[in-house]
Amino acid sequence: MLEHRLGGCDISQVLQMSVERAREFFSEGEARVPAAARILGRLCEVGLGYVGLGQPMSTLSGGELQRVKLAAHMAEPGGVYVLDEPTNGLHPADVEQLLALLDRLVDSGTSVVVVEHHLAVMAHADHLIDLGPGAGHGGGRVVFQGSPAQLVAQPSTLTGEYLAEYVRA
Repeated sequence: MLEHRLGGCDISQVLQMSVERAREFFSEGEARVPAAARILGRLCEVGLGYVGLGQPMSTLSGGELQRVKLAAHMAEPGGVYVLDEPTNGLHPADVEQLLALLDRLVDSGTSVVVVEHHLAVMAHADHLIDLGPGAGHGGGRVVFQGSPAQLVAQPSTLTGEYLAEYVRA
């Protein structure tokens, strides 16, 4: 297998590439494979450009696995996505990239529900549902629902207090 080359690289060299580098590789020249570039582009859009192509799935975090699934389903039109803590383990720059992607999904007619504790994601949301008043057995009741601006204006919950502090910072 190592004798066969595409764009000057053998399979072991391709598997050592990051998703971002592989997207570039499959987008141009002798190695141009548009279908591969499209799939790799979706992985980049969900903030996984740094992942190695040959990296075992078992080494990915829960948030990374969720984003792989999101990238796989992005080719399907419409629908509803439910994401649980998609920012888990993300660098702040990658959180911004994920928010931009979620905006594009919503703009295309997709409904996106995100279970999240990340304040930037909460501040960016169209609508919040805050469950509480505490965690575990102390929670499970809707203690607020409305826009982030409404929660910040009257921070009646612990989430509201933290979000108000975040927005003012």
